[in-house]
Amino acid sequence: MGEAKQATSNQAQIRELIESWISSVRAKDVHGAILPYRSDVVAFDLVDPLLYVGSDAIRKRLTEWFASFDGPIGIEFRDLEITAGEDVAFCHGLHRVNGTKTDGVKLNMWWRTTLCLSRIDGKWAITHSHDSVPFNMENGMASLDLEP
Repeated sequence: MGEAKQATSNQAQIRELIESWISSVRAKDVHGAILPYRSDVVAFDLVDPLLYVGSDAIRKRLTEWFASFDGPIGIEFRDLEITAGEDVAFCHGLHRVNGTKTDGVKLNMWWRTTLCLSRIDGKWAITHSHDSVPFNMENGMASLDLEP
């Protein structure tokens, strides 16, 4: 396969992996949501601690997060840009989540996401994820009301 065709194929495979992950989050399916991650993944999430290491930590985090919603989780990954080589790729875009938390709080927020992936034995997996929210440098508060 030519280099351009391989890159396009890799991008399509990664897009499919991310779409499957999004579908699993919407369904609150922890097993499906953990499948795209390598067992040694390193994740910088929006909540404490500073980093999560390993798919078991991600599984625990997802289980707690899904349980914090009363009803469905609305989620989208917008403006997804994928750059893929033969065995390494990265992508970035904007995530939006909305729903009602078990405490009645309505959540509707955007954040930035960057994913790093590797292909091992022909299968793409997330090796690193980084989610972040901008903050106001004057008051040190997160800017949770921003929209693209």
